[in-house]
Amino acid sequence: MGSCRIGLIGAGNVAQRHARVLAGFADVRLVGVTDVLPDACQRLADQHDAPAYPDVATLLDAGLDAAYVCVPPFAHGPAEEAVIAAGLPMFVEKPVAADLATAERIAALVAQREVITSVGHHWRYLPFLDQARDLLAGRPVRMVGGVWLDKVPQVAWWSRRELSGGPVVEQAAHVLDLLRFFAGEAIEVSAYGDGTPPEIDGADIDSVTTASLRFASGAVGTLVSGCTLEWKHRAGVEVVADALVLTIGEEGLAWRNATGEGVTEADPETARIATDRAFVDAVRGIGDDIRVPYPEALRTHRLACAVAQSAETGRTVRLAPAVEALATATRSTRTGFGLDA
Repeated sequence: MGSCRIGLIGAGNVAQRHARVLAGFADVRLVGVTDVLPDACQRLADQHDAPAYPDVATLLDAGLDAAYVCVPPFAHGPAEEAVIAAGLPMFVEKPVAADLATAERIAALVAQREVITSVGHHWRYLPFLDQARDLLAGRPVRMVGGVWLDKVPQVAWWSRRELSGGPVVEQAAHVLDLLRFFAGEAIEVSAYGDGTPPEIDGADIDSVTTASLRFASGAVGTLVSGCTLEWKHRAGVEVVADALVLTIGEEGLAWRNATGEGVTEADPETARIATDRAFVDAVRGIGDDIRVPYPEALRTHRLACAVAQSAETGRTVRLAPAVEALATATRSTRTGFGLDA
């Protein structure tokens, strides 16, 4: 393969970021862009000297090697179905849907066609995760905590539950994904929302949500999510093991054990670039470092939806133990974490 020919489905902020990164790869050519908003589509296409296509079907007929699906949560489904039907490798931005049923349906299609997939959980590419793994070697993970305290993004669909899935699904998915990375699969969730939406017309999401989680590994955890601020205050994960604490965010890792402490800083852009690089390399057949294929992202989405469901109903939600135990065993073999962590 010469240049990897990629098409973008979606022209919003996230698609623009991927386009910038992909434009920096010498072995990638952006073949075209499509979006339901013609002006946004044309602007992004013009920025990268690529054609703007009127719909997904015509873009997929342009001779692609792979497609990026960068659409709002509520718009997932039809684009993925078209890409899979075309047999193309597919990068999907998180969250993979606003609901669980759509994601389960797409996952079944992915399994049937066995296409290459990657999902934009770029925190899995934070450069210090190997260091965190080394620090945890031989120490059981006892407790994990995730926090995402932020503002309401300036997009109309975000504050509508049926369109975004709510803040836990749309925004806190990154931290939930890392909680799974360190503690394995959650088997039980109890969550509470405040029942008070942000002061935005049409908003029906909870402004704040808290959750308690129990993992198959024996670890316990918490999640705190809020969108009441006017700035991004904090987003990260804390891991408590025997005689060790790790604090992790996009900007770095802080650790402390019985003999010392340290900080490893990182540029958040590094992980974003690495996510796209790994996907392109997999498509070109020269690499195998996709860390969150669609089935793995589905497990995080199931957890996020379980938190949202528990907060909405006021009831504890138990995740399917057979499915999650299998997923945990698989991840334990791959990452060194999970049931034996």
